[in-house]
Amino acid sequence: MSKKGMLLVGHGSTMPYNKELIESTGKMIAAQTPEFVVKCGFMNINKPSIKEALAEFARENIDVLVVVPLFLAKGVHIEKDIPGEIGLPEGSKKGTFALNGKTVPLVYADPIGIDPLLAELMVKNAHKALALV
Repeated sequence: MSKKGMLLVGHGSTMPYNKELIESTGKMIAAQTPEFVVKCGFMNINKPSIKEALAEFARENIDVLVVVPLFLAKGVHIEKDIPGEIGLPEGSKKGTFALNGKTVPLVYADPIGIDPLLAELMVKNAHKALALV
């Protein structure tokens, strides 16, 4: 049975927590949502790079690939750099991805953006901090 591929993209950092956050989030997504084959890639510094992570999907039987940036807001990486790495023209959200002798649809998701869940997380973090008082 074919699955959906998800490439979770992080910025990358010299601080190990950034890579751990992206990889742990990817593992949670895979555990909660078995229809996805989840792989992680990084814009810079950490490995695998976005292109290296894309190459890892060549071993998978997927029928679509969605690239999901774990970024809060749009910026140069979201608008220009990541689309360039995944072979999309700037401003485009849809393309194709070649794997195992076939071509599958590739779609590019938006960053997190404005979302009530983000507000809830900030309140949760505020309450944790207030516990220090």
